[in-house]
Amino acid sequence: MTKNEKTELKIKAIENGTVIDHITANKALHILKILELPDDETQNITVAMNVSSSEIGRKDIVKIENRELDHRELNQIALIAPKATINIIRNFERVKKDKIILPDKITSILKCTNSKCITNYENEPITPIFNVINKYPPVVRCHYCEKLIKTEDIDKQFE
Repeated sequence: MTKNEKTELKIKAIENGTVIDHITANKALHILKILELPDDETQNITVAMNVSSSEIGRKDIVKIENRELDHRELNQIALIAPKATINIIRNFERVKKDKIILPDKITSILKCTNSKCITNYENEPITPIFNVINKYPPVVRCHYCEKLIKTEDIDKQFE
């Protein structure tokens, strides 16, 4: 066995689906929670955690067979893994590769951490809206009460 064979990362290729690469190390399980995986419909989910990356040091990878993510799911992932890349695979070939982009406004994904915010009252059916103040690391501001929510508070909502 050659040195390259010994150090090569062995993760099975998928025929069709989505590969989320360059996820912040040890955040893959947060991504699965965001995507509500595993579920009864999705088969063959591969997770690699805390693997070496020449680009970012350590990273996680998630491969989801036979599923392509929508914009809402990508927005959610951007909060947890702002430097991730999304690869769309068809017939074992990558047909599209995009960097995740955190939008300027986030809706319905987070809860405001201010307990007195109007979005946290059950009698007020108001959708939480957050304006993105900083894209990396992510920092958002509640549209209603203007509370700043920093990266560590965002992460806690997905644990």
